[in-house]
Amino acid sequence: MSAAPRIAVVDYGAGNLVSIQQALTTVGAEVVFVRDREALAGSQAVVVPGVGAAGPAMERLRQQGLADPLRAWLAADRPFLGICLGLQLLFDSSDEDGTMMLGTLAGTATRLIDAPTLPHIGWNQVVRRRTHPVFDGIEDGADFYFVHSYAAAPQPGPDDEIVLAETTHGGTFVSVVTRGALLGVQFHPERSGTDGLRLLGNFVDLVRAA
Repeated sequence: MSAAPRIAVVDYGAGNLVSIQQALTTVGAEVVFVRDREALAGSQAVVVPGVGAAGPAMERLRQQGLADPLRAWLAADRPFLGICLGLQLLFDSSDEDGTMMLGTLAGTATRLIDAPTLPHIGWNQVVRRRTHPVFDGIEDGADFYFVHSYAAAPQPGPDDEIVLAETTHGGTFVSVVTRGALLGVQFHPERSGTDGLRLLGNFVDLVRAA
């Protein structure tokens, strides 16, 4: 196996960094925590985890000088994984607090529709629209672990094609998006057992191949 790819995990005070570090290390990555733009240098991929609200998260990214470097990373189509809030931040804005986000993908983060409970917490099925190597070895409809009240709503049109998988909690919401080297998951793979580790391992393999 080739050398472990260096993956930058963005620390902006909104994620369980120990869990994602342990999971990525388990599947063969070298993990570094990033709190400023200089720390991105030399990394082969970026992971943005997150739990919390979009407004404080974006404010912290701006204070750390990371918002624009992340936009540039995404514009260059370099390997990127957004987890939970990290997925939502890829879009234009959030209905949660009206904040403007990274704007890489057209659309908003909206409150879950007809949800029987909020937040949506626990295991739920992730049903794919098409195949993708990040799901290699994982059955369609496999369960992953969620904790959220908002989800991405891509703008109708070309960005509909970014939706890789969906999940139902009352209404149906987008649970995985992908475009080029960009991947976003609404669930927490680092808390999703064997299939979560397999998905992270597949992501690391894609980074290594790139």
